[in-house]
Amino acid sequence: MALVAARDLVQKKHALLRNFPVIGHARYLLETIGPELRQYVVTSNEEERPFSRDQRTWIYASAKEENNYFGFGTDVDVEHVQGHAYVKQRTFAGTLPDLHDPQAPLPSAKVLGGPRGRAKAFRPASVVNISAMSFGSLSGAAVTALNKGAALAGAMQNTGEGGLSPYHRNGGDLVLQIGTSYFGCRDEDGTFNLDKLKDVVAGAPVKAIEIKLSQGAKPGLGGMLPGAKVTPEIAEIRSIPVGKDCASPSRHTAFHDVDSMLDFVELLATETGLPVGIKSAVGEMSFWQELATLMARGDRGVDFVTIDGGEGGTGAAPLIFTDSVSLPFRMGFSRVYGTFAERGLTDDLTFIGSGKLGLPENAATAFALGVDMINVAREAMLSIGCIQAQKCHTDKCPTGIATQDPWLGRGIDAPSKATRAAVYLRTLRKELLKVSGAVGVAHPALITTNDIEIMNGDYDARTLASVYGYKDGWGELGPELAQEITALLTAKPAPLQKPAG
Repeated sequence: MALVAARDLVQKKHALLRNFPVIGHARYLLETIGPELRQYVVTSNEEERPFSRDQRTWIYASAKEENNYFGFGTDVDVEHVQGHAYVKQRTFAGTLPDLHDPQAPLPSAKVLGGPRGRAKAFRPASVVNISAMSFGSLSGAAVTALNKGAALAGAMQNTGEGGLSPYHRNGGDLVLQIGTSYFGCRDEDGTFNLDKLKDVVAGAPVKAIEIKLSQGAKPGLGGMLPGAKVTPEIAEIRSIPVGKDCASPSRHTAFHDVDSMLDFVELLATETGLPVGIKSAVGEMSFWQELATLMARGDRGVDFVTIDGGEGGTGAAPLIFTDSVSLPFRMGFSRVYGTFAERGLTDDLTFIGSGKLGLPENAATAFALGVDMINVAREAMLSIGCIQAQKCHTDKCPTGIATQDPWLGRGIDAPSKATRAAVYLRTLRKELLKVSGAVGVAHPALITTNDIEIMNGDYDARTLASVYGYKDGWGELGPELAQEITALLTAKPAPLQKPAG
């Protein structure tokens, strides 16, 4: 202690330690464990962000197949919490699927790529899928657990922009994301290489391709992978030099405007046969207006649009981008949806939402606004053991999920964590079926903007349609799609036939 005191007195970096040697270290210790103290000691069950204690508890219990009910009433101040959503149940309902079957299917109401006649169009088996998280931002063990969990739950996993790694090849179907650096399908100078993309697609269970324009946590900002993290394994997957800094550009080089982007989309779809879509956060609207206008012609178009809310998370981002760049999900999505709805295009493409939608209330609200599927990221991380330590950007994730440290990564037992991820995905689907049943419809995509109200100040609430300016019919499936998905979910299995004689 004398040596520590002497060092503190002579060092010049920390004024606190010069003035209060030894005991001043207590302040830094408390600062280090501040997130944990706030999680478990200081805050109320509904107070903490980004996920409250109640929300984390629900995810943990759901993933472990434990009792995820809550007793003695709500912690929410129901008449005063601004922005809280309330679902309006119906007294009577038509035919509903079995709401108590834990294995009940919940497929997408739309065929992905069907309206544009893609060769490999398909109906996604799950409306809940795992969002884009790259190997590099997540450890290999975490990616493995999530991919195996997706396979067990019949869901898909998005690779993220870091390329398709060996950890993505554990049985789960994939959505291959292409970012601005074209990792895994690029030439040495960083330009896009179509032949490499086709090789990647041919060698893995890739069901669709997603072109990432931006993400909610850091839209319009290219990433930086320090050279120290560019291991031989990551370098091979991403087709970049070992040990050198890798800076991703903020914009694509394979196209430069909406018109050339649609040409690029059609090229990828023609060469691979796969549905092709885009992912973006929402800022200025001229991009979306031009995209919808060009798609209205009918000759070119994206098969799906993934909208990421500004509240979405990532491993690391500047504070101003995390807090203040791009619109929150509900606001951003409603504007994009309305742009396509004005042109009568909403049945012609699949809408995917992401940004804290892995909770039943948020997911149900998203479906009412017009989402067809949701992607979950941080909620999936919580299901495999994330404790919201908020150390993703330091490479010191204590649970081994958001790190490349081999010692920390070994803490994840992929097989058992895969089961937890799968159970969480199934439970969320089951909760969505229950909410849909309460509203009196067979599928969450059939929930409308008039079925949910948003608190708008003390003792006042407005429907989603009113809050977000939706016109009659917006957010709803067309009659044919609605009838098709209802019939699919409520069809009775054919009775077994006894053999003759």
